Amino acid sequence: MKENLPSLPNSWVPFLGAAWSQLIRDNRDQLTRTDLTPPKALWFRVFEMLAPQAVRVVILGQDPYHGAHQAEGLSFSVPDDQRVPPSLKNILKELAQDEQTYPVDHGNLSEWVEQGVMLLNSALTVPLGDPGAQLAVWEAFTDEIIRTLNNQPNGIVFLLWGAFAQSKGALVDADKHLVLTAAHPSPLSAHRGFFGCRHFSQANRWLEAHGQTAINWQLTPINPSLF
Repeated sequence: MKENLPSLPNSWVPFLGAAWSQLIRDNRDQLTRTDLTPPKALWFRVFEMLAPQAVRVVILGQDPYHGAHQAEGLSFSVPDDQRVPPSLKNILKELAQDEQTYPVDHGNLSEWVEQGVMLLNSALTVPLGDPGAQLAVWEAFTDEIIRTLNNQPNGIVFLLWGAFAQSKGALVDADKHLVLTAAHPSPLSAHRGFFGCRHFSQANRWLEAHGQTAINWQLTPINPSLF
């Protein structure tokens, strides 16, 4: 008996249904591995939260966190009970400098998604402890996601951090959308152009200039009494 795989949320089926079926046909053995993270129920979490026409900003990651219990279907985000990873610490540090946000006691970015920020990874799964191992599995599918967003009638801000994310910029019409690039927020590269990029304020200025509301980047603390 074949193991069941997640179903695409209905709003994405017209755009990605064929690509998802092809991915299953070509890579079922990889997709049904027992060592993948996040759990299958979370693979399409960001798609469940955002229909294509609701996406206003895309933050593109590479693949999910490869430690146990970290990945939750949103790029760079971790559940409330998980320690904030180094790259996310640097994202929040740059955000504080750019938008004067105050620190919070978690790394859960779902509030951004609720405002139209698509936290998308180029691979939706990763084997535990083996980063990058499934990038090739997912590439055709996630490239189709970017093409779908590129074809949406509303302008979108794409934040592409690091060489891998920037390579996907070729799929985006920069005359229609805003494409912002910088070094990856990893501790290995953040000082080479991520810090000081001011992408969050630039995104908001562009959205407002195009008749859209700004993103409230300030996250809500779990325990406000600590702040």
